[in-house]
This record gives sequence, structure tokens and C-alpha cells, in this order.
Amino acid sequence: MACDKSFCSNYLLLSPEKAGVIDLLRILIYSDVHKREFVDFSEEGEESFERRWIMFVSILAQKLLLLVAKPLSLIGSVIEFWLNLLSSNRNFGRLLVNCFRGKVVIPDRESGSYISIVGYLDKRVELDNRISPGDSEYHAALSMMASKASYENKAYLQTTITHHWQMDFLGSYNFWNDYQRKVTTQAFMLRDRDTIMVAFRGTEPFNAADWCLDVDLSRYELPGVGNVHGGFMKALGLQKTLGWPKELDPLLKTPAPFAYYAIREKLRSLLGENDKVKYVLTGHSLGGALAILFPAILAIHGETWLMERLEGVYTFGQPRVGDDKFGEFMERVLKEHRIAYFRFVYSNDIVPRLPFDDSASMFTHFGRCCYFNSKYQGKVIPEEPNKNYFLPLQVIPMMMNAWYELMRSFTITWEKGPSYKEGLLLRIFRVIGLLIPGIPAHFPQDYVNSTRLGGAQLFLHQQ
Repeated sequence: MACDKSFCSNYLLLSPEKAGVIDLLRILIYSDVHKREFVDFSEEGEESFERRWIMFVSILAQKLLLLVAKPLSLIGSVIEFWLNLLSSNRNFGRLLVNCFRGKVVIPDRESGSYISIVGYLDKRVELDNRISPGDSEYHAALSMMASKASYENKAYLQTTITHHWQMDFLGSYNFWNDYQRKVTTQAFMLRDRDTIMVAFRGTEPFNAADWCLDVDLSRYELPGVGNVHGGFMKALGLQKTLGWPKELDPLLKTPAPFAYYAIREKLRSLLGENDKVKYVLTGHSLGGALAILFPAILAIHGETWLMERLEGVYTFGQPRVGDDKFGEFMERVLKEHRIAYFRFVYSNDIVPRLPFDDSASMFTHFGRCCYFNSKYQGKVIPEEPNKNYFLPLQVIPMMMNAWYELMRSFTITWEKGPSYKEGLLLRIFRVIGLLIPGIPAHFPQDYVNSTRLGGAQLFLHQQ
């Protein structure tokens, strides 16, 4: 099916399924990339080696992910099921006893007690009772807990939101990706008094489709807006034959709805004529990118009414979404409609530092960064330190910080209380973080801790 690109003024589209090994090598040797079948580029001429290297890495990463997609998913399912099996039977010793008795409790993947791998990294369910509605950090803390919960199934969400948080659960949804021809995007909605919250799910660790979205560095230049990350646009609902029409064709049939259009219609219905009801967008990782991209498409479509009802966007560990021009466009839009944008970054988290901010990749952040160090001390700064991660001078400090985080995992319970206890799975990743410090720093645990322990101080200074 041909891709209609009339909605954009410029584009660079990468198709890993069309690239062979020889093709990948040629892109490093020859600069005429527009002649390659797997590169659809609106500009002719030669490309620099730096940009060709980025294309090479993006295509190679996607091909490898597509190659290991099924075994990766199987491994993730086995690990997740094993963790839930242990939990359902209390521990390994009890599981052995139940085996001998023939009374093994088999976990149900659709039940409210079944938890994802991300959920096992941070098993907290309750909100912090020291943070109340009206507190400056309340929405940030609730947003991060909602972002963490977005990785779970519908039954878990319903139980958590209605029974533990005492809020209204409005539904969880799966959304269609027209380019991958399958469901790749998930989100849920809740209502807390006069605020509706939309939480987008981030990248699942063993989901190759999610990772392909992240590393797909295709880009579209939207007139008057700027260059935007192609993978994130596809996840939010970009249509292959129509682009971004303001309204969907009523005759269009897909196995699942498109994220942007379905959420927009749901918000129109829920917000109604009550001006007191506002909404908030949030997400962790990939979910954060979708949360900030959503108002961009609203602005492009001239959805003034919905823009006026948007109270804020809270993202955690969000990757870069667009270029400088996109950032300028978004800052104007957010300022015009008085929309608060809080982009949280914890310590050496690698994801907010990707894709690289340089002349070759063209991606950059916009707005202010709510940065927290490993002691959960927060400050608002223009850009996170070590913005491209691979700075040689930062290697030793990052390694030292990783050792500190590993030791802290054994002492934080005594210092901050039992709700900050870290489990064995997270500590294993802390050990891995001694070699790659940015990996465990991306997990929800440290972002939840940051909003609870450092949020009040950060928002107080901002005021």
C-alpha cells in the first residue's frame, strides 16, 4: 500500500524490510541515499557520512528486532509468567510444597493480580498518602503512578484505580498502527474529581514492535511545525494512505481504532460543557513521547476547544520527539493555551538523551527539564546534564553513581521507609547498570521516588 506524503513538506522514510546486508553496506559507502530502495527521501543529492551512519544504525536495529521478535516475546512471557507463578504461590519454597500437594496456584494473565515485568520492578500500588489533592506536586506524583500502571492489564487497572485510588476508571484501549499493521499502542483513562487523565503506555521490555517504533528514525517535516519522529507519529495514529486528516473517513475500517482520533473523541464526550473539567496527558518512555505529540496534532487540526481544556502534560524519561523548529512551534502552542509541560528526567537515564541532539540527527528537546539526581534532589534546568549520554568525561562519574544506586537499594528502606523497598529483580538490573548506567535509571522506581521525595521542593522553587 502506497504512503501518501502530501501532508508533509519534507520526509525521510526508512524501510528495513526492503534492505539486505549489501544494501546496508552500500549506504555507508555511497552518499546518494535517495537512490536506495529502502530509503524514501524527498531531497536529492548527497548525504553526509554522519547522517548515513544514523540511517544504517536505525535500519540495522529494526532488522535485528524483527528477526528476534518472536523469541524475545516468548522469553518475556516465560519470565513474566514465572514471576507471577512465584507470587501466586507466595515464594519458591511454597511453590515446591504446592507441587508435591498438587495445589499449585496457576496465575491468570487476565486477572487483576497478574503483573507485568515492569510492575515487578516497582510493585507499589497505593498513592503516597502524604501528598494530597491541591499540593503542588500532586498531579506529578499521580501522573507517574498512572504511567507506571499503564503497563498492566485492564483488570489490574480497574482494581487499582477504583479500589486503591478511589477514582473513576474510564477504560483502557488498544490502538492500531497502520504501518506495522497491528496493535502497538495502549492507553487508559481515569477521572479524579474534575480532572481526566490520559496515560499512554511506554516501551515494553520484550516487545520488539515497541522497540522498532523507538529506533525508527524516519521523520516527517510538517508545514509550519517542523520535523517529527516518524516512529512516534505512526504509533499515535498516522495513516499510511491519508496522513493526518482532521476527521476520519466513516467508511474506514480497521481492527482497532487509531490512538489520536479515538482519544480525541472520548475527550470530547467526557469533557462536555462543564468548563471546570480539565484533562492531563502523561506517559513514561515512549508513552511520554505520545503524550506531548498529542497536543501538537490537536494544534495542527485547530482543536482550540480541546487545547483550552488541557491543563498539563507530564512526561517521565521521554525521548526526543522533533527538531528545533518543532520545539519552537510547541512552545508557542503551550504558551498560547497556558498548558503546563513538565518533562522529568532522573539522573543518567539514557532514554531522554536519545535520539542524539546534534546536527546529524536533528532531534532536540524543548521546554524546561525537571531533573533529579540520584539523591532525588530536583531542579528545573534548560537541558539534562550530559545531553547525549556518550560523553567520555562522564563515564567514570556515571559508573560511580551506578555503584551508589546499587548500595542505596539496600539502605533506602531504613532511610525513607518500607514503601521504598527494592526487590531482587530491580537489584539485578542495578548490577547490570554498573556496566550500562542508563538502563536501570529509566525504570519507574526512581521516577516514582523522585516525585514523592523531591517533587514538593522542585515545585516550590518553581513557584
